[in-house]
Amino acid sequence: MKLLAANSNRTLGQAIGDYLDMPLTKARVQRFLDNEIFVTIDENVRGEDVFVIQSTSYPANDNLMELLICIDALTRASAKRITAVIPYFGYARQDRKTGGRTPISAKLVANLITRAGAHRVLTMDLHAGQIQGFFDIPTDNLVAIPFMAKDIKANYSDPHELMIVSPDVGGVVRARALADRLNVDLAIVDKRRPRPGESEVMNIIGDVTDRRCILFDDIVDSAGTLCHAAKALMDRGARSVSAYVSHGVLSGPALERVANSVLTELVITDSIEATEAIRQNPKIRLVGVAPLIGEAIRRIANEESVSKLFD
Repeated sequence: MKLLAANSNRTLGQAIGDYLDMPLTKARVQRFLDNEIFVTIDENVRGEDVFVIQSTSYPANDNLMELLICIDALTRASAKRITAVIPYFGYARQDRKTGGRTPISAKLVANLITRAGAHRVLTMDLHAGQIQGFFDIPTDNLVAIPFMAKDIKANYSDPHELMIVSPDVGGVVRARALADRLNVDLAIVDKRRPRPGESEVMNIIGDVTDRRCILFDDIVDSAGTLCHAAKALMDRGARSVSAYVSHGVLSGPALERVANSVLTELVITDSIEATEAIRQNPKIRLVGVAPLIGEAIRRIANEESVSKLFD
């Protein structure tokens, strides 16, 4: 087995290597002056089971091309099996047609990865579960809920005060899974979006009075929905509001919004490499998922069950 980490999240790649007690494969991912990507694998990978670690986060197109070219290089170097390890799967929010003459970009990206030569995909907390079906190769979708639940238990002593909150109706299944694991109550934020990029909270389903509310979602991008939901919960009598989110995209005004919001804390995983500004934000804390992804890689390499990780 070999691990190859491209450039999108070298820190996570190294952490996964440390968990597995395995050095990263020597490779060079370079760019020509016109920004073309060139990959050289500096080790023999013939007949090897190779795992390519690459999130397709910002800049999404560059990181996606790096992943595709790494897969092609390994295919031409006669690797026995190539697994694309994509902690954050970009384009996942484009999983269906939203109007006439619009693409389903998540399916296109799945086709590209498959055609490049990947034999398997390992990802985490897909925005929409049906994206697994977009691939014609085996695809494992890890969930961060066990890690989140462990962190919540370590930081909140009284479970009777807690309430897990879904920031929208679409995330209810995900939030309920966390609430059930913690054996706590669930609330839902009902909102409408008057214009693209804007959200307006309309109602809170559930009594949040004097509860420590934890908003739980898969992606925080501009943080508008999250911050509006937190304010609505405080207006309805919540004692405090924090948020746990799997993927911290945090684009545009997100950091400023979080810093100025009523949120006491935003906890994200390191599926996307954090910028220095994110690391210095006093309200943001990172939880490492290298043990989760590393253990899944070990199980795949040994032909063991991955689903048992979540029992």
